Amino acid sequence: MARVSQEHLDARRRQILDGAGRCFARNGFHATSMQDVLREVGLSAGAVYRYFRGKDEIIGAIASEAFAGIRGAFEEASRTTPPPTPDVLIGAVFRLFLEERIEGADGQAFARLIIQVWTETLRNEQLAKTLADGYHGMRIAWTDLVAVYRESGVLSADVPADHMARTLIAVVQGFIAQQALFGDVSVEVLEDGLRGLMSMSVDPVGRS
Repeated sequence: MARVSQEHLDARRRQILDGAGRCFARNGFHATSMQDVLREVGLSAGAVYRYFRGKDEIIGAIASEAFAGIRGAFEEASRTTPPPTPDVLIGAVFRLFLEERIEGADGQAFARLIIQVWTETLRNEQLAKTLADGYHGMRIAWTDLVAVYRESGVLSADVPADHMARTLIAVVQGFIAQQALFGDVSVEVLEDGLRGLMSMSVDPVGRS
């Protein structure tokens, strides 16, 4: 019997994650059954359970994959000289994960899925740990990038790097919430807004 290639296994796993993600985004996590997922992906129960034991594992895999991709983008940026400014970097990440992440799901659908993941962490300890680990990793990646900005001479050293990291993460979280609720957020809006804030300057003499 011929061995199944790793490429085939990876493609099948991707098929399950994308199909489940569409179901969760469309119908909600709790309203989606594993039977719904099976119908969406067109696979047997045995084929799906070979990869995931249930919905909790699937949603955890989606969250872990998203965090890994975001952290990878930040780490790559930190190796670039000069590094991309926050508006460019956050815009690229936002575009990737709201426009291109799940095949067949639009940006608002994926944003709604992210909100559901956040909510699910209130009752699911394992998913809460996945989210906490991902958030911690993002803070480290952003903190490292802030250090690169300082080394490049484009950022002053008077604000703690972790404070900047948490604020920039909050910007992305806020825009994800806007996209989920209203569906009218474009990457250009995020990029322009950040660029405008970055252009502000403080009068060193002060104002009377």
